[in-house]
Amino acid sequence: MSIDFTKIPNPCYVIEEKLLRGNLEKIRSVSREAGVEIILAFKGFSLWKVFPIVREYISGATASGANEARLAFEEMHSLAHTYSPAFTEEDFGDVLRYSSHISFNSLFQLERFKEQVQNYDRKISIGLRVNPEFSEVQTELYNPCAPGARLGITAEQLGDNLPGVVEGFHFHTLCESSSYDLEKTLEAFESRFGKFLGQLKWVNLGGGHLMTRKDYDRDHLTRVLKAFKSRWRNLSVILEPGSAFAWETGFLLSSVVDVVENKGIRTAILNVSFTAHMPDCLEMPYQPKIRGAYQEALEGKFAYRMGGNSCLAGDYMGNWSFDHPLRPGDSILFEDMIHYTMVKTTMFNGVAHPSIGIWHGEKGFTLLRKFGYNDYKGRMD
Repeated sequence: MSIDFTKIPNPCYVIEEKLLRGNLEKIRSVSREAGVEIILAFKGFSLWKVFPIVREYISGATASGANEARLAFEEMHSLAHTYSPAFTEEDFGDVLRYSSHISFNSLFQLERFKEQVQNYDRKISIGLRVNPEFSEVQTELYNPCAPGARLGITAEQLGDNLPGVVEGFHFHTLCESSSYDLEKTLEAFESRFGKFLGQLKWVNLGGGHLMTRKDYDRDHLTRVLKAFKSRWRNLSVILEPGSAFAWETGFLLSSVVDVVENKGIRTAILNVSFTAHMPDCLEMPYQPKIRGAYQEALEGKFAYRMGGNSCLAGDYMGNWSFDHPLRPGDSILFEDMIHYTMVKTTMFNGVAHPSIGIWHGEKGFTLLRKFGYNDYKGRMD
């Protein structure tokens, strides 16, 4: 059945249930065939109103802090595997309350919080995020193993002795990557940290496994995971993709408000913004597909930049070409806008916005606004 765009407000993010279920079936198949646990990373996809569908296929989630861990508890009905580059005392009580696994980014963080974990009234498994110092991600902004990276403990920093409270390792080196990239990462991981793996209970292979992409070799992924498990029979293996769940499952519907021209460059000004609604396009950067358009300026076609409706001079991308001239009121449909794009329009990783207040001098301070979990989760009435 074709989509009736007259029934949808504009602009609007739209997820297609049939496509989501198709991805979930592929993910569940890998989990069963390889004998690994695959959980959902909220940093890539946290549209909790569809979690009842997600729970039909998988049962767990990974969180980047207290807000995401609480969302896992409330809407996935599970305790989270929680990792953060830096936990704070203010939030750590909620992290404990909503987590089954907690991975620390540094030995300092481990020392600071391990007693709270050990003394909690139920078992929580402690892990360390490690840095295998290998990644084939080319964009440095997305490369967690770039020289000087702040994410994870290197083998040199860990030394020869594993802290006795540690039950697992967590690493993350991939970004929309292939099973062959994972295979190379595992070689680096085992060469640097293999001496500790016999002492552990679990290993979390992080995210970035784009196993629902059309050209992804899921059979090879299954072989790689089975081979790793055969070498380390003591370990439970966990994967936590985000993009793979929502890959190519929906779009951002927008419309043309105006068309302007300057020095021969035509820009279609939209009722959405790249900086406000599609920041990952500018960060990565990448040019998303537009349904019915060509992703370049072509001879004999009508070429346009797409311009956002903010006042930022750089809030535009281009060029796309169309078979017809664009006019105000025309719909522009950006493909594959459900993973990462949506979460980055709110509180990415569940990281709360700073509070807002006024300092009055001698009269002291007035707090105007404090942001919390309900701001992160939002209302979906």
